[in-house]
Amino acid sequence: MLSNASKYSIKAVLYLAEKSDVNAKFSVSHIAESLNIPKPFIAKLLQHLAKAQMISSTKGPNGGFYLTQEDKQHSICDIIEVIDGPNFFEGCFMGLSKCNDENPCPVHPIVGAFKEKILKQFKEKSIDDFAKEIEKYDGLLGIS
Repeated sequence: MLSNASKYSIKAVLYLAEKSDVNAKFSVSHIAESLNIPKPFIAKLLQHLAKAQMISSTKGPNGGFYLTQEDKQHSICDIIEVIDGPNFFEGCFMGLSKCNDENPCPVHPIVGAFKEKILKQFKEKSIDDFAKEIEKYDGLLGIS
C-alpha cells in the first residue's frame, strides 16, 4: 500500500527519532548502511524531508540529519504526504482511476474501513510516539 519511498522515509525518520538529537547527527552514508537502503535514494528522500521541515540537517564536518523535539511532533501521515502527496490515502487500493463510493471497485467496501483506521492512527500518533514504541519493544526496526 505504501510506496517504497514512503517506507524508506518512515524507517529513516524513526531511526533518527530513536538515535539522533542536536548533538548526534547522522550522515546519509550511515543511515543508508544502517537501514540497508540505497544511498542515492535515501539521500534524495532525506533532502526532500529536510526541505519540507520534517527533519533537521546541518552541513559541514559535524553535520548530518537529526530530529529536534519539534520534528518529533510530526505524524507518520505528514511524512507520507510529503513523499507521496496529500491525496495518497484517497486513491483506489487496486489502482483504478474511477473508484469511489458511488462507483466502487470490488474491494472498496473492505478496504475503506481499513484505510480510515490506519489513516487515523497515522495522523494521531506522533513520530515521538512511534519512537517510544520502538524503545518499548527493544528496537522494532531490527537495527543495532
